[in-house]
Amino acid sequence: MSLSEKQVESMDAFRTFVGSETFSRNDYEAFKSKAKELSVIQPRFLFKNGVTSKIDRSTWMFPDATNGASETAKVSLSVGSSVVEEKKEVLLASNVIEFPKNITETYVPTKVSNYVKFGHYNDVKTIKKSGLFYPVFITGLSGNGKTMMIEQVHAELRKELFRVNITIETDEDDLIGHYALVDGRTVWQDGPVVMAMERGGTLLLDEVDLASNKIMCLQPVLEGNPLLIKKEGRIVRPEPGFTVMATANTKGKGSEDGRFIGTNILNEAFLERFPVTVEQEYPTIAVEKKIIIKLMETLNVLDEEYATKLVDWADLIRKTFYDGGVDELIATRRLVHIIHAYAIFKDRMKAISMCVARFDDQTKETFMDLYSKLDDTVSMSSEESGDSESPEGGDDVEDLRPY
Repeated sequence: MSLSEKQVESMDAFRTFVGSETFSRNDYEAFKSKAKELSVIQPRFLFKNGVTSKIDRSTWMFPDATNGASETAKVSLSVGSSVVEEKKEVLLASNVIEFPKNITETYVPTKVSNYVKFGHYNDVKTIKKSGLFYPVFITGLSGNGKTMMIEQVHAELRKELFRVNITIETDEDDLIGHYALVDGRTVWQDGPVVMAMERGGTLLLDEVDLASNKIMCLQPVLEGNPLLIKKEGRIVRPEPGFTVMATANTKGKGSEDGRFIGTNILNEAFLERFPVTVEQEYPTIAVEKKIIIKLMETLNVLDEEYATKLVDWADLIRKTFYDGGVDELIATRRLVHIIHAYAIFKDRMKAISMCVARFDDQTKETFMDLYSKLDDTVSMSSEESGDSESPEGGDDVEDLRPY
């Protein structure tokens, strides 16, 4: 039996409410009030002969409803404290379909078991937990956990996060969506902005200060207003819970010292649409030590003395950097790299040497010399001797160094 559009909508809402491919008379009675809330018709038509298959005395099987070419749309149902999404069929031109087709895929970030909360974690969590549309601009030096903080907030709250890494090439097609050829058909593919809006998730604009003026296509989105997809003639309305967060190494005014080359001066009207700006600092010595020790425990290389000296070393370099004494600093991310190298090579100085090699030679030597003064178990000479040849006249020693 062919069902009308309203009947299909009602049946899909009922199926989602039940959470099964079968239903009973009690399920039907319980759904009556929910149908009114969702403004769908009562699914009493399911009890007519020829519509459903009766499994036993009190259980029926939902029918498969195909009613012509269709696109995927969503009906959000509140069941208890959770939101369940289901497809409904809507008549549309057969050569245009909406992606992603699999609406069961989750975009909730993975929770990191050894993550240490610090900085503005609780502020970001409070904003997201409020359910309000409240864009946040998070700025701070590289490697201090801006993006991971946002990811772990959403992991804890079990909220979806749509991360977009912005570059100067990012444009409206990347963000909003575009047409593509799939199996010889013209297919519309929604971009992350549309997906976040329709699913009530958070849109994360990572490294947003690398954007060009093409980012201005997000103006209505940053106001919490519906978005018109011009190429589709479709209006997308944000679902409850949708908001926008952005991270950047600058405040959208460019990088005067050249440390973050490629960052641009963002349009003032764009920046003004972020109600608050959060300045993320590096963690305190106590917090950073906790981060390093937890990582060491995870990698089975716990060495509290080494962790303490590394954190003190990084803190001293940062203070010198802020005073203008050096041009580089050691980020928390760099310390994490060092611990991973230590887990591989089991050598304190070698781990540091390999991870500060990205700096120029003078800076590298300065940093390593400073650490050798903080840690009396190592020395610059011992690091150099590890790469030197055997002493003249000594026994031949097989060279086991990697290439």
